[in-house]
Amino acid sequence: MRPIVIIPTRLGSTRLPGKALMDINGRPMIAHVWRRGVEADIGPVVVACGDQQIVDVVRDLGGQAVLTDATLPSGSDRAHAALGLVDPDERHDVVVVLQGDLPTIDPTAIQATLAPLDRDAQCAIATLATEIEDPLELQAPQVVKIALAIRPGETTGRAVYFSRMVIPAGAGKHYHHIGMYTYRREALARYISLPRGVLEQRENLEQLRAIEFGMRIDAVVIQTEPLGVDTVADLERAKVLLTTRS
Repeated sequence: MRPIVIIPTRLGSTRLPGKALMDINGRPMIAHVWRRGVEADIGPVVVACGDQQIVDVVRDLGGQAVLTDATLPSGSDRAHAALGLVDPDERHDVVVVLQGDLPTIDPTAIQATLAPLDRDAQCAIATLATEIEDPLELQAPQVVKIALAIRPGETTGRAVYFSRMVIPAGAGKHYHHIGMYTYRREALARYISLPRGVLEQRENLEQLRAIEFGMRIDAVVIQTEPLGVDTVADLERAKVLLTTRS
């Protein structure tokens, strides 16, 4: 495989506007995410920006950044647009879409998303999950659950469905979805060409579009859930976590 890491980001975040450039221990958040992508060491890292201010910041860091249409509807659309700009000759056949609000993600987790594509040619998209151990987390609608077909002792399984409700029923482990996706290049092109699915609109989960249209998603179970920054409290927690890591 010939992966490329693309980090979609914009200033117009709904839940925390401007978070891409908010300070975390003396550096903007996007600088930390870019660094995690570089540390994964799986291919070139490109930041797909919805705003020129972010382009300027990333280039000042010595990174590669491209400006994309600010009105694109999702990170996957932004990553696809950037891919066409930086790799028109299609040298890269796998696209790791690293969300721009994961400054604490472990580089090994980024690497882990390549494994499902490597082991099974039928897998179109790879993602991440963690086991849910807290009963409150299991019941929380903001925590997206996966019905994950995974055999005992294995760390990778097929994602059959995603929901805000508790799935599957019955005794056994439950898994929390981590919203990072690694696509085969042709799968990314197909995904962004699809209309919004019925289930996607009902659950407000864009990954259900792929499931509804027959695209296979496999998930790798990792031990530590990366912190997604959506609130000021998340931002403060990220500062502590990154200080501890340093």
